[in-house]
Amino acid sequence: MTPQAQDAKHIAAGDLPTANVVLETRGLKKTYGSGEKLLSVLVDANLVLRQGEMVAIVAPSGAGKSTLLHLLAALDTPTSGTVYFATKAIESINERALAEFRNRAVGFLWQRHQLLPDFTATENVAMPLLLRGDDFTSALGMARKWLAEVGLENRVDHRAGELSGGEQQRVAIARALVTGPSVLLADEPTGDLDEQNAWAVFELLERLHRTHKLTSLIATHNLALAARCDRILGLEHGVLRTREATAAASGAPGGEAS
Repeated sequence: MTPQAQDAKHIAAGDLPTANVVLETRGLKKTYGSGEKLLSVLVDANLVLRQGEMVAIVAPSGAGKSTLLHLLAALDTPTSGTVYFATKAIESINERALAEFRNRAVGFLWQRHQLLPDFTATENVAMPLLLRGDDFTSALGMARKWLAEVGLENRVDHRAGELSGGEQQRVAIARALVTGPSVLLADEPTGDLDEQNAWAVFELLERLHRTHKLTSLIATHNLALAARCDRILGLEHGVLRTREATAAASGAPGGEAS
């Protein structure tokens, strides 16, 4: 096995050799533009995410939550600083191993589900498996299994455009987890939902986190939902800081971060 292939296997398998640290960032910085138009989104973002944790990052819209999650998922590159997965710097692996990391190690849940409206729920969920070369029949079978797990066994052949907002987000959850990742990164997963659907989706995420032994990082502006997580980090002026929830965990999910 080549060193590059070993890197891919190591990253994708989620091998956690020391201290159960799954994801870590050191001195993470992200800026856009140049000169007088320079915008610093992340200034010194340091994060340690341990195996099995469910951690919330709370901040108002536009504070940089999405940017941070994109860097953690290797969907973007930092201006400076390093992201580590299983103690290995993501920037040190080649493109093929990086693709393996995105497909197998991390499941990404977008605020706006990003489903293909003319494809069925099953086809949407199967897409990550098909992109990595899995057999078509087995990919569809695995997709249906996950749709049943999120409570959509009766909607598997409906096109995404025929589903409600809550159902579409459940399809997106199934798609994020169908590859068997060890880490779930969720970017405002309830942000486009009404109160009832927001609680239902968050409770589903909690159940899947427990039953599949995930490590989850959830970006939200909702303090009531964040209070249900193991710990809460605030993103303030591009820096991550530990913070307390000011909304009761049992309250309505309407309290927003500021």
